[in-house]
Amino acid sequence: MGFKSDIEIAQEATPQDIREIAKKLNLTEDDLELYGKYKAKIDYNLMKTKPGSGNDAKLILTTAINPTPAGEGKTTVTVGVGDALALEGKNVVLALREPSLGPVFGVKGGAAGGGYAQVIPMEDINLHFTGDFHAIGAANNLLAAMIDNHIYQGNALDIDPRRVIWRRCVDMNDRQLRNIVDGLGGKAQGFPREDGFDITVASEIMAAFCLASSIDDLKDRFSKILVAYTRSGEPVTAGQINAQGAMTALLKDALKPNLVQTLEGTPAFVHGGPFANIAHGCNSVIATKMAMHFGDYVVTEAGFGADLGAEKFLDIKCRLAGLKPNAVIIVATIKALKYNGGVPKADVQKENLEALEKGLPNLLKHVENITQVYKLPAVVALNRFVSDTDAEIALVEKKCAELGVNVKMCEVWAKGGEGGRELAKEVIRLCEEEDSSKFEFSYDLDLSLKEKIETIAKRIYGADGVDYSEAASKEIENLEKLGYGKVPVCMAKTQYSLTDDQTKLGRPSGFRITIRFVTMSAGAGFMVAVTGAIMKMPGLPKVPAAERIDVDSDGKITGLF
Repeated sequence: MGFKSDIEIAQEATPQDIREIAKKLNLTEDDLELYGKYKAKIDYNLMKTKPGSGNDAKLILTTAINPTPAGEGKTTVTVGVGDALALEGKNVVLALREPSLGPVFGVKGGAAGGGYAQVIPMEDINLHFTGDFHAIGAANNLLAAMIDNHIYQGNALDIDPRRVIWRRCVDMNDRQLRNIVDGLGGKAQGFPREDGFDITVASEIMAAFCLASSIDDLKDRFSKILVAYTRSGEPVTAGQINAQGAMTALLKDALKPNLVQTLEGTPAFVHGGPFANIAHGCNSVIATKMAMHFGDYVVTEAGFGADLGAEKFLDIKCRLAGLKPNAVIIVATIKALKYNGGVPKADVQKENLEALEKGLPNLLKHVENITQVYKLPAVVALNRFVSDTDAEIALVEKKCAELGVNVKMCEVWAKGGEGGRELAKEVIRLCEEEDSSKFEFSYDLDLSLKEKIETIAKRIYGADGVDYSEAASKEIENLEKLGYGKVPVCMAKTQYSLTDDQTKLGRPSGFRITIRFVTMSAGAGFMVAVTGAIMKMPGLPKVPAAERIDVDSDGKITGLF
């Protein structure tokens, strides 16, 4: 049998009617808003009216080491271990993010798992899906239009056009739109000002959407969004523009989680998708809570390495939503650990114990953070490749055992749920036998904003300290004066390193983190601190994935991963 791409595997599958998947959650056809045969939206209000599983669901977080540019298979492991838990007889539901079109057409291609551990319909999930991201972008840009219209129509709030901080967005990697000047063409065309676009998944609308507990909560969050400052320096909110009602109306249907399935028929909620290197990197709170209502075991993921996604999942999402995970899966590959040890990408398939030993501290730092800082039970899932040798696997097992954490081989890409059964058994053991009640956050909310930033940098990244630009220090001081000091901090940082320099691999020491600027996401409920060279609007690579994506005369898509 020749090699099959992810999309070919997905297209050859025979999915179950989504109504059959819904039955596993005790839902009937009347409870579904059908989007064809294989997708449906579920009203979150059903959590109040429909009985759940009757058990306290176990919440399992999947995270990873700092990824190499191609990613380490975190979503694949999440999907595969979900299928494996189902094979072990558990009532399991997945809660995943929706992919952004930016990476789909940019570096990575599709993001719905891989091989025989995927959520389907793969093409739909990776492209327009049910239109949630388009609705989020529309709500973001409606607010932008209303701000500029307010200025144009007399500016009753005395907004300083030089201090409009709300940016437009589009769900595409488009560096050309990072910094623009708009309102050109004369008085009738608006007020000329500097402006710019962020990618939709970095928008505060996405973050607030994913942290909201209801439509009323979402509307309240939108009213608090900080959009500009007046000429006298007073903050202006979306509520003062009176945009929150219309923005929420655009998201009335989008707020309902999307139900799909894995290749093996495990129910999966795929809903929301903030970037983890810029935003908080987790699927919606509503989808997670719905999965926990209808399932006994819920497997979710947080984007990129544990220094980003897991930190934000635990310090922001769990804190704001009152969630407590029972166990954490930390995904690694021997190839990536050798890459972290300095081996060029072209040579990572060759046995190299010396490089592996140099790269292993990256994994061990993430293990220490999960087990010693957050005090959660963990297992390392080693995504297995045929090039991995017994000696390399033994070295990883030995180093992790020294930290009291087991390593389990994971072959879900090639074997589906069957390839994740040993990992699933360890997850069950962690949930049923280990103590997760000691879970704690990495910092206290009562600390100052700078103290919170410095705590994350030192405890989670291993930095010696933090340096601030003059602009960042001034804005932090301003935000604390305005009463925004007691919120969590969302760090915007490269995913490829524990530092803010993506070239520093492994477990660096003797480094400092630089904060270039900060922004207040008052609607989401956190402050964003932007480090290093991170951009809120990515660009396309030299050869974008879009160049290999095509569709034939029958509508069959190819090249999507």
